[in-house]
Amino acid sequence: MILVTAATAPVGRSIVEQLVDAGTPVRALTRDPRRAELPAAAEVVAGDIAEPDTLAAAFDGVEAVFLLAVVPGFAPAFLDAAKRAGVRRVVFQSSAEVRDGADAQPNDVAAFHHDIERVITGSGLEWTFLRLDVSSADPLQWAFDVPGQLAAGDVVRGPYADAAASPIHPADFAAAAVAALTGDGHAGRAYHVTGPVSLTHREQIELIGREHGRDLRYEELDPAAARAAISPYAPVDLLFATWEAHLGRPAPVTDAVSRLTGRPARTPREWAAAYPA
Repeated sequence: MILVTAATAPVGRSIVEQLVDAGTPVRALTRDPRRAELPAAAEVVAGDIAEPDTLAAAFDGVEAVFLLAVVPGFAPAFLDAAKRAGVRRVVFQSSAEVRDGADAQPNDVAAFHHDIERVITGSGLEWTFLRLDVSSADPLQWAFDVPGQLAAGDVVRGPYADAAASPIHPADFAAAAVAALTGDGHAGRAYHVTGPVSLTHREQIELIGREHGRDLRYEELDPAAARAAISPYAPVDLLFATWEAHLGRPAPVTDAVSRLTGRPARTPREWAAAYPA
C-alpha cells in the first residue's frame, strides 16, 4: 500500500490516478474525503500531516509515502508515526533551491525543504528527494492567477515577458514520483526535476493560446507593478530573482523524468493542452 499526501493537489491526484491504473493499492490522504473526487479504486482517508494523531488509520499497512509539505515543524512527529507503523520508504517533493553541504541555505524556500530533508535522512527510512526547480513549478500560474486571467480575457499580465522557465507537466512529475515509490535503485538519491524545454513567459502564453484555439498575448508589467500584483502567498524575492536570472538565458533543463520513468517527458504542446485555460 502506498500513501499519497496532498492527494487532491494536481501532482498528488495524478499519482493516485497512475497508481490506480497500474493496479497498485493506494491510499489518498486529504482533509475532506467527501470533496476529493478521486478514483473509486483509491482508498480515501481523512487526516492532516500536521496532526499525527489523525494518521494512525492512514499509515496502517503502508510501505511507502509520497510527501508534499507546506507546514513547518510537522516532520519529526509525522516520520516517527510512519516508522512506528512500518512504513519503509518516503519520496519527498523538495526544492532544487536546496544546497547540499551548505552551512546556510540561500533562501527561506531552500531552508524549509532542507530542514525536512535533514529530518527524513535521519529517520532511518529509505528516502528519495525529487527537487523541483523553481522555474519548472509554474510559479507564474499561481503567483499571478493565470487561469483566472484567462477566464477573464485573452491577455495575461505579469513580469518579464522574456524570462525563461521550463514548465513540467504535472503527470510527468507524478510519474517520476510513482517510479521512485515503486521501483528499486532510487533510495538515497536526490533528483533535480525540470520540464523538458525552456520557454519564455511570452512563449508559454502564446503556446497555451494555440493549443486552446485562442489568440492570447502576454502584457509585461513593470517590476514594481508586478510586485504589487503578485499573490501574497508567493515567495516574492525568490521568484523575481529566478525570473531575472533567466532573462536572456535558458532555464535549467534536466533528464530526471526520463531517467526515472524510462520514457521522454511530455512535450510543451502537451503541457499547454493540459493547462487550465
